[in-house]
Amino acid sequence: MDDLELQRLVEEISLVEFGKPFRHKAYFNSRLKTTGGRYMLSTHHVEINRKYLEQLGYQELCGIIKHELCHYHLHIEGKGYKHQDRDFKILMKAVGAPRFCSPLPGDNRRNGDKKIIIYSCKNCGQEYHRRRNINTQKYVCGKCRGKLVKKNEGKI
Repeated sequence: MDDLELQRLVEEISLVEFGKPFRHKAYFNSRLKTTGGRYMLSTHHVEINRKYLEQLGYQELCGIIKHELCHYHLHIEGKGYKHQDRDFKILMKAVGAPRFCSPLPGDNRRNGDKKIIIYSCKNCGQEYHRRRNINTQKYVCGKCRGKLVKKNEGKI
């Protein structure tokens, strides 16, 4: 599917599901990494992540388009278009749009896998659990000012 076919699909879904025309541009954006789509407030364009079509299929793409069109139509009409707004929640339920897109296969950021690095103090044994590396040459134990050493890395 190319940008022209995506444009036609978005226009068709807008007319069928919402009963209103989509008068702006819809296109694939390969730079999107953590989201299925994005509605641009300033230009009213809709950007879609191509990976969702390739890895999860046509149905997932249609769900993402419906979600972004909810933002689009409510913003154009001057109603609550944000996720927490009542108008948005009602319209999402009415058209059957998903609240979130499904996680991409192999994408650990969305699956809850978080890297944990454990550091311990050589003097007192105090443990520190961190998601980012610590420069052990610069930082010391907050309890006794002893030297920190990396114990292991794991996932929670």
